Amino acid sequence: MGAYDEAEHERRERKTSEVNADFDAERPEYSGSLTYDSGDSAEALLDKFQELQSE
Repeated sequence: MGAYDEAEHERRERKTSEVNADFDAERPEYSGSLTYDSGDSAEALLDKFQELQSE
């Protein structure tokens, strides 16, 4: 570990205390659709789980 550098500490403190507002604050709007696949039934999933445990 190097020697304590007060100037470096102050530079980092200034850098972390600054707020960068250069980005676009508006959220983009998305369009499209969403599908949901429920998959197997609960019974089928439990059967598969038990099958995997017995191996």
